[in-house]
Amino acid sequence: MDFMTSFCYNGFRNQIGVGGPSVEEYNASYLLVAIFIALGIFLPVAALTLGRLLRPKKPEEMKYTTYESGVDPVGSGNIRFNIRYYIFALMFVLFDVEIVFLYPWAVAYGQLGLFALIEMLIFIVLFLVGLIYAWKKKVLKWTTF
Repeated sequence: MDFMTSFCYNGFRNQIGVGGPSVEEYNASYLLVAIFIALGIFLPVAALTLGRLLRPKKPEEMKYTTYESGVDPVGSGNIRFNIRYYIFALMFVLFDVEIVFLYPWAVAYGQLGLFALIEMLIFIVLFLVGLIYAWKKKVLKWTTF
């Protein structure tokens, strides 16, 4: 029996009151998490370091200039935008991410029961309160310059 099967089996035995996973199995699971964290840090650092060592280094002044479709840049590269565009985009991302939480709930609704229904109703009410607040503050109004 492999580690995950025995871990899940022992967890099931613990639920029915027979006993639970041993200390060694808990320590092994923490060891696996530590290994994944170490690899998650080591691999990107190693890839970036290897890329830095292997890439050609030929700095020239021309490489540091701004290039836009073959035309020399004129004036400043900074353009002032109305802050409402950023707020509108931020509100879109915020509400979009909140709506994504509805899908898994809708898929598993049959197994979740009344408690999950009440939780989701609270979530939707909070969502609507935020939407009404943004509407009252005229954040959702799209304006031009």
